[in-house]
Amino acid sequence: MRLKMQQMHLGMENDTNQIEFADVSKSSQKMRDRDTRSFDPTPDRDDDDEDLDWSTSSGSQTCIPSPSIHEGDGNNDYYGGGDDDVMVNVTIPISASFETLTIFSICFEQVRLSLLPLWFAAGKRRDCYFSKLADESCNGILNLVKDPFATLRCILRDSEFQNLRIRLTEFMERVDLSGCPQIASAFLQLALCSYSTEPLLPQIVEQSLIELQHLDGDKYPISRCLAQKLSFEAVHVVDISKWSGVQFEAAIELFCNLFPSLRTLKASYCLNFRMTTLYHLVQKCHLVDEVDLTVDVSPVIPMQVTTISENIESCRDLSGSSYKMLRDELSFSSITKLTLKGRSDINDMDLQRISSLFASLSYLNIKGCTSVTDVGISKLICKCMELHSLLVSDTRFGRNSILSLCSSFPSDGFPGVHCKQKNSTSLAFRLQKLNIGGCKSVDETSLLQLLSDTYLLKSLCMRGTVLADDALFNFLGSSLERLDVSDTMVSGASLVHIIRRNPGLRFFKAKGCRNLCHGGSRHEEGKFTSEVLSYNGCSSGEDMYFELGRKCMLEEAAFGWGFSPFSLKYLGPAIKSLRAIAVGLGASFGHHELTLLPDTCPMLESVILYFQVISDVIVKSIVESLKHLKVLVLCYCLGDLSSLSFHFSMPNLRKLRLERVTPWMKNADLVILTQSCPNLIELSLSGCKNLNSESQKIISNGWPGLISIHLEECGEVTVSGVSSLFDCKAIENLLLRHNGCGIRRNFIIDAASKMPMLRILALDLCDANEGGFDSPSCADRFSLSIIKIARCKQWRCPFNLQNLDDCRRPLHKETIILEWNSKELRTSLVKERA
Repeated sequence: MRLKMQQMHLGMENDTNQIEFADVSKSSQKMRDRDTRSFDPTPDRDDDDEDLDWSTSSGSQTCIPSPSIHEGDGNNDYYGGGDDDVMVNVTIPISASFETLTIFSICFEQVRLSLLPLWFAAGKRRDCYFSKLADESCNGILNLVKDPFATLRCILRDSEFQNLRIRLTEFMERVDLSGCPQIASAFLQLALCSYSTEPLLPQIVEQSLIELQHLDGDKYPISRCLAQKLSFEAVHVVDISKWSGVQFEAAIELFCNLFPSLRTLKASYCLNFRMTTLYHLVQKCHLVDEVDLTVDVSPVIPMQVTTISENIESCRDLSGSSYKMLRDELSFSSITKLTLKGRSDINDMDLQRISSLFASLSYLNIKGCTSVTDVGISKLICKCMELHSLLVSDTRFGRNSILSLCSSFPSDGFPGVHCKQKNSTSLAFRLQKLNIGGCKSVDETSLLQLLSDTYLLKSLCMRGTVLADDALFNFLGSSLERLDVSDTMVSGASLVHIIRRNPGLRFFKAKGCRNLCHGGSRHEEGKFTSEVLSYNGCSSGEDMYFELGRKCMLEEAAFGWGFSPFSLKYLGPAIKSLRAIAVGLGASFGHHELTLLPDTCPMLESVILYFQVISDVIVKSIVESLKHLKVLVLCYCLGDLSSLSFHFSMPNLRKLRLERVTPWMKNADLVILTQSCPNLIELSLSGCKNLNSESQKIISNGWPGLISIHLEECGEVTVSGVSSLFDCKAIENLLLRHNGCGIRRNFIIDAASKMPMLRILALDLCDANEGGFDSPSCADRFSLSIIKIARCKQWRCPFNLQNLDDCRRPLHKETIILEWNSKELRTSLVKERA
């Protein structure tokens, strides 16, 4: 009987000393989290993101993903083949017999190494049981990325192209191919051909590959004749996120035939997926109602940075996109949910076309779309009558857009709501989710009008706006579940008003609100906009925490100014189920309260502390007691912290940031950290001046599966250049600044080729040993979308005249930012340190 592994869950059981093969269907959601993960460059999650899923698989378990497939109701993942496959569900002790180990080997041989996500294969290189297979998988993936045609022809000659077959059956509902940079158009050609029974197929395909190597884009015929003979009607979701080498128009033609019932397409971080490709998709796949085209948000946000100069250079169309569909008459689409987060290549004309084609659009995310204007957004709002979720943070959203939202529209088909609200026919009244964080074009009068007209909101983010108490007091909604008013002028009085009306709040963020330190926000000296009398003897700021504790059950919270040890006591039962807490500047957590934090909030999975006084006792209490801790961030904290804080096992920790809190850290301490936190995927160290070039090897050997590395002012880590860090093959975000002047001129091009998933790279000219860096061409950048190069000037202290060399240190001057999108390369020079 031939054994083929459909699902496999591999993990070391510490108490039984066994390797377990179990059904992954018990933890299907965990697999989806790991397969679709991506690095968020911001330390805190924005409220425009979807709800946090806290079911990420723990480090003590290891799932084997191939391009993942979901069967039946869509809740069970499996990685199997046809109907003749047999589910393997056995437990094998390390001291197993030869026969048992033989079964183990047979099962594992069915894992198609060239189909594994790169991040997974790279992470398993540390595992003593699977390091050899992981190396084989990584090498095969990288060969496919660098020279797909030559590698695929070799596979054909060896008659092994069945190993590239993407396992599909008639019952599969979800196909997840994300995180696989090795999948290019030629790869899809071969994977599809593997379903054919044609005896001369290898020779035919090899000749086809030779011919197709010289063709582009819409001329690329991905086995349409074979695709027409195959159909998987149960597939509703396809995820192709982080693909970089595919002609998407041709891929869409393939999906149209293979998956006739396709409803959702996720293509995050695919710069070559242009708006013309989206129009092509809706022409070919008429049932698609959800599309996600997220890319990294530009660091050059209008009105948030000072741009000194800017240059735009058009990129040659490498994708071979066809513009024929723009000349044809486009029919209306059934798309209801569209995510274009970070797409700087879309403009007002694109918004106009979207509003014309997607009449049923109910959810739109254009966060960070820096090329759209307030007028363009307002025109879209007037045409999309079904909108109930609008995410426009970090755009030019302003007065015109608010006027459009608050204008009256026909309410045909909209269920009646009994409310004293005057303008119940406006789009603002119907909104359930609104994110305008960072929109500096919005004035106080417009905000007052907007919040006066909203009633059904469940999620509201207004961080970094001119929001004040008057606007919040005019909000009459009672359905809020998420609220972010960080970095605004609100006070405790207006927040008490909101909390009392919205007992269902689960996510609450109020960092950077200086007016929480006193009773109200002031428009004139000595005058408060409003006053709310406290009936529990507290200031209005403390009354806010009292109301939260009395009314709400929080899952995520962020506090800043006005937060004190008494606040924690007032919160009481509201934070018993808290899973994430962030404490920022202005908050005062007492030593006793921080020590008892794990007892107060036993469900915590994310702890972020800025500018707090910490100690070994506090950190020990956090890492020992919070067994499910996944995120630990300690930034600019004071206190006596030593290496003893990290001598405790943290197997579930996925993200660690230690900034200006561990200046004593040496290579030996870094080794201990790799042993204590073996499953990190994001690492950020700053101010560790005792590290040297050997630290690179410690990091790459200890955490080969990292997707993000930030090292700043860490001694002499790069004084001899960058070498060992290249062994972290799956890096997506890399920052190296002020770690030693040893980085070579061609480093950027090397990093892009050796780390094919690298999207964001940040450097400093102080570390360039040849005076600068070569920028890559469009063809050589692979997945790179953003490069940030800081430039410093020398600053000298005027008070120490005896040791001039010692008191000289670099001071930031400006940042050069290179950004690629599907149309152009934009080079900006900004004053800020990006």
